[in-house]
Amino acid sequence: MQKSSYLILLAAGLISFSSLAQDIKPTSEKALQESVDKHKAMLSSTPLKDFKARNVGPTNMSGRIVDLEVANNTNIFYIAAASGGVWKTEDNGQSFTPIFDHQGALGIGAMALSKSDNQVLWVGTGENNSSRSTYAGAGLYKSTDGGKTFQMMGLLHSHHIGQIQIHPTNPDIVWVGSMGSLYSKNKERGLYKTTDGGKTWKKVLYIDDNTGIIDIKVHPTNPDVLLASSWERFRQAHDFIGNGKGSAIWRSEDGGNSWKKAVEGFPQDEFVGRIGFDFALSQPNTVYALLDNQGKSDKPVPAPRQRGNQQQEENPIKLEDFKAMTLDQALALDDKKLESFLRRNQFATKYTPPELKRQLKIGKITTTQIANYLGGAVDANAAMFGQPIKGAEVYRSEDAGKSWKKVSESDISQLYNTYGYYFGEVRVSTSDENEIFVLGVPLLVSRDGGKNFSRTDSIGRPHSDHQAMWINPKDSKHILLGNDGGLYRSYGGGARWDHLNTQMPISQFYSIMVDDAKPYNIYGGMQDNGVWFGKSTNKPEDPWESLLGGDGMVVAVDTRNNNIVYTGSQFGNYMRINKETGERRRITPGHDIGNAPNRWNWRTPAELSYHNQDIVYMGSQYVYQSLDQGNTWKTISPDLTKNQKSGNVPFASLTVVEESPLEFGTLYAGSDDGNVWITRNNGGTWTSLNAGLPQYRWVSSISPSRFKEGKVYITLNGYRYDEFNTYVYMSEDYGKTWVSIKSNLPDESTNIIIEDPKMPNLLYLGTDHGLYVSMDEGKNWNLFQGQIPNVAIYDMVIQQRENHLVVGTHGRSVYVIDLKPIHEWAKPGPMVMEK
Repeated sequence: MQKSSYLILLAAGLISFSSLAQDIKPTSEKALQESVDKHKAMLSSTPLKDFKARNVGPTNMSGRIVDLEVANNTNIFYIAAASGGVWKTEDNGQSFTPIFDHQGALGIGAMALSKSDNQVLWVGTGENNSSRSTYAGAGLYKSTDGGKTFQMMGLLHSHHIGQIQIHPTNPDIVWVGSMGSLYSKNKERGLYKTTDGGKTWKKVLYIDDNTGIIDIKVHPTNPDVLLASSWERFRQAHDFIGNGKGSAIWRSEDGGNSWKKAVEGFPQDEFVGRIGFDFALSQPNTVYALLDNQGKSDKPVPAPRQRGNQQQEENPIKLEDFKAMTLDQALALDDKKLESFLRRNQFATKYTPPELKRQLKIGKITTTQIANYLGGAVDANAAMFGQPIKGAEVYRSEDAGKSWKKVSESDISQLYNTYGYYFGEVRVSTSDENEIFVLGVPLLVSRDGGKNFSRTDSIGRPHSDHQAMWINPKDSKHILLGNDGGLYRSYGGGARWDHLNTQMPISQFYSIMVDDAKPYNIYGGMQDNGVWFGKSTNKPEDPWESLLGGDGMVVAVDTRNNNIVYTGSQFGNYMRINKETGERRRITPGHDIGNAPNRWNWRTPAELSYHNQDIVYMGSQYVYQSLDQGNTWKTISPDLTKNQKSGNVPFASLTVVEESPLEFGTLYAGSDDGNVWITRNNGGTWTSLNAGLPQYRWVSSISPSRFKEGKVYITLNGYRYDEFNTYVYMSEDYGKTWVSIKSNLPDESTNIIIEDPKMPNLLYLGTDHGLYVSMDEGKNWNLFQGQIPNVAIYDMVIQQRENHLVVGTHGRSVYVIDLKPIHEWAKPGPMVMEK
């Protein structure tokens, strides 16, 4: 496609669409309640309830645990998974049972177990970590029989529960901190109190519609004294502010009926972020606070580390050198030094020194364009780690929180770098008020009252990113630890750890894929747990194997030999891996000189061609095509996004690139800012398909039909506006016109839709609350919720040889469903399942 055509298309886009997103209203409490009720009604009446789904793990690694509650009998405890519900053990962690599977939401913010009556368990839904994979909840739940049954107790529109505390002797008195919605402002934030077991609630502390309550602690010997921390934070799809003047410490001396700020000696500026604290049982008036201080640091940014055994190059060529460089000077550059320059700055692989000089010579590119190659580019990963901020700080109070003094002397700013919003927990030893643990990327311990810290998460190799900790009140050496890798236990005060996770498949999958081996393997990229693969038979002797660390993203497998795997981590850092030889090659395409730098989505789209698996597609704001397994790339689209918003979160990027299984050269692309496009000539021209679709919603999936040319399905969602409407559409004319096939579905954010491999009318839809099946192209939907709870379905794929549907969930790992019984059911005159 010629550059002039690009500009014409871009101009047409600017004319056709407003430069500002329309006013998208968050889902109301009434609409949310109607959706929860409709989901329950579909569960009770679904004909698919008894169909089988097999969980295939993995169980040799895990997902994020956000809270722990331990009974007086310490063999009994409860685990809250970030988006995988609540689990209970009665044998000290040897086995776990899910106990919260079919409630309103499986994303959990906090739990509380009554000390005076261990049968009373409270669960607050909606994770309180404000990250990309944080799901909104559906209120507050209570069990009076140790988790056998639950009753919804209100606060439906709280969205995210920060903390729950129960009075130590009266289980009817409960304090609940509500963080409110994540992507919008609402007045349901604040601190609530009940004195009648949740029948009625009173809001006893409210700051504003953008500030919620993230932590509450009760004085160990005087339950009339409480501390609460407020946290001002506001997330948008393109920006996140995790600090503000609303963030503070509050104190009550009348059981939480009235509150006053308690910030003497504590920061009070706009850089105050998330705050967590904990009282010392051994000296009850001593309390510690862990602060995420987003204020700028006066310390220099550490120099970037050299990769591998790289030697410092003498007088290396730099980008700025090209600003004043003449054409003749550029053509005279040493090819060896020029090659080093190109690779160091990650120019597209097609730019070899001879090719660069050729394009300079014919005037296709200029030295100024080379100098500006990275202009405006943001390394999103580096931004999370390298910004000079004060970061984590520890404060101590010796008067039960009335006044504070900073005690941390050693530099712990790297505890959680710039993303302190993801942590915020501090725990004090139950036997020594000078021993404290702070939870972040590493786990640090201080044994001198918070002055100096050292790591205590090495022996036993516990996972990083620590989220929850319980210290036995009667034995401070006995500790339970929850992090992004699951549950760990120590009997030595944290000196060494055991991993307790053989029974909890709670991984948060971003994507899944299958190969064609016998038995076939399932691959998946997971939140903070990298990329793994394992046999679909799921035998204990065949544990899943790791391919890659970090946050694992999209996977594509060359099924011609099942050894070549394309995958990577966040923001487009992808590679080609040969499982047989171990060879790894980075394949992320560089942008063309003269184009704006790539903007990669957190979950960058990538796929192999149905027609030739040497052909690979990736999407930034451009669509890239490789004809040689990712070695070289060609840009086959203009910027397909609106590109109208910017902030500190990468945005205006493609979320979906999908090829038609029936027609080579027919490609669809969708973006996070709501654009949908098609090309039918392999990128020669692109046509907008926005007309007839809800505008400015995140395009979550596009599924071209495998049975009929021109038929295509699409899902979109407004989750990042706190709008949970169901958006699922079908087109039979290549997207020229769209028809909603929402039909009888409840309003739940939609993530993925695919066709059945054998029956054209049979569709599978994954939402934030489960799996739905339609046997009539979306005219009517049934909830598939037997063994699969109402967990978020992020991805689905068909293994055609085995006739299996493989379902990747964000919180309950992977399920395999044999499609033969569903095919029988979907035939004319549906069969009746025998119980």
